[in-house]
Amino acid sequence: MRKKKIYLDTSVISHLDAEDTIDKMQTTLGLWEFLKDGYYDIYVSDLVFDEINKCNNQKRNFLLKKLDEINYTKLEINDEIVELVWEYLNDQVLTLKSIDDLTHIAFAVSNDIDYILSWNFKHFVNIKTINKVNLLNKELGFDEILIIPPVMLIGGEEDERK
Repeated sequence: MRKKKIYLDTSVISHLDAEDTIDKMQTTLGLWEFLKDGYYDIYVSDLVFDEINKCNNQKRNFLLKKLDEINYTKLEINDEIVELVWEYLNDQVLTLKSIDDLTHIAFAVSNDIDYILSWNFKHFVNIKTINKVNLLNKELGFDEILIIPPVMLIGGEEDERK
């Protein structure tokens, strides 16, 4: 059985250092320990690094060090991802204002990733976006993707890793 694939969007990584949202930060730090065991294949994109590099020096250095603690594959932008972003825009999944959010989704979908983890409830983790993405993905021949908050991966009484 193959490992499930997880795409980490920038909101998850940035919550490793988010004193203004202690609950999310604690959950994300717990997630990080969970991810270290190698049960999942983890992916981040060059867009994630572009967004991290916009942080102040102290936060950027902290987040990059935290990324070094886990094994991940870095994804690079390509024509398929760009084309998929434009399909999402044309289908009004989100607006041009949210092109980076659509790009994160396209990275995950075009790389056959099972889950996108995000704390972005406004644009990612909501039924409207998830339904629009998966409807269009089906039309375009892509698999369904689950877009969930980190707590859904690590929560619960039973641990599927056992």
